[in-house]
Amino acid sequence: MNKHINWNGNVQPEAVEILTGAGGMIVSPTKVGYIIMTSDKAGLERKFTAKQRKRNKPGVVLCGSLEELDELAEMTPTIRKMYQEHWDQDILLGCILPWKASGKEKLPADGSQELMMDRRETSCFVIKFGKPSEMIAKELWEKEGQFAFASSANPSGRGNKGKVKNIGDRIESQADLIIEADDYVASIQPNETEQTRYEQGVMVSMVDEQGKLISEQVQAMEKQPVPVVIRKGLDVDKIMKIMSDLFWSWDYRQGAYY
Repeated sequence: MNKHINWNGNVQPEAVEILTGAGGMIVSPTKVGYIIMTSDKAGLERKFTAKQRKRNKPGVVLCGSLEELDELAEMTPTIRKMYQEHWDQDILLGCILPWKASGKEKLPADGSQELMMDRRETSCFVIKFGKPSEMIAKELWEKEGQFAFASSANPSGRGNKGKVKNIGDRIESQADLIIEADDYVASIQPNETEQTRYEQGVMVSMVDEQGKLISEQVQAMEKQPVPVVIRKGLDVDKIMKIMSDLFWSWDYRQGAYY
């Protein structure tokens, strides 16, 4: 198998084969650049080693369908509606949410949980991250019953600017497969350059400091905690518009999680 392949426009079978094996780790394109995808603890350990990344950030769960999201994460009716709006409009969205007890039980019994959740037992659940990786995640969940965990494919603190050449020598050498689609990434933000395009998705916290899900809002000027946009990114203007339509109040605090 060639390590570097061009995206075939559909589900990449080599990627599914690797990620259904023990400790698989691939690089795959999204709307905002390249990510590392893994599906078990051994793969997550390889990801941390390849990125030389600290373990204080919440794990990212790629959801290939809203049905998968429903099975895994706790949501209020309004948060679920927010996901539906973004799904229907094909907008990348990631929210920090608590896990359902039944969702935790679906995690591999190999210790993945300690690497996928922060100290509050929350993770970032992401939808509409881009067709190449979305189709892999959907295939893994629906046909193999496996997760797709993710992190950006670049040395910690440095972006890959949507170019596979920028993922870094360390990640390039340690990945089992690298799916290339620079043109796809560029097509998502056609009016931007490598220097100006967003390299990440918006992240919204839907939990309090203890990791408890925020309450359903029933009136204006709702008391804290409220939804908090903690990272700007692709389509942040559209996401804030949707949040303004759905919630009485919410905050913007860039980097608040860290």
